Amino acid sequence: MSEELELACFNIITHVGTARSNYIGAIQLAKEGKFDEAEELIAAGEKEFVEGHHAHADMLTKEANGELGNAGVLLIHAEDQLMSAEAFKIIAEEFIDLYKKIG
Repeated sequence: MSEELELACFNIITHVGTARSNYIGAIQLAKEGKFDEAEELIAAGEKEFVEGHHAHADMLTKEANGELGNAGVLLIHAEDQLMSAEAFKIIAEEFIDLYKKIG
């Protein structure tokens, strides 16, 4: 695996990992009734997620153009983290709405 590919994978993992942490933190804040802070964390998470998504899209473009070698397990892990973060965002938004209704 090329160094460029490794760096791109770690870039995705870093950004979407931060996004996922923000989404989980948002759920915890909503549970405490801190809805404005929870929504701020969702927004911060979305910015991180978009950065990770852009890095992933760039990597896919390079791969389609034959510019990258074999990605292997690291890319699979990066993509798994990307999908996990997206799922956590959906869950976090649902929990925030739920906590607002029962609060």
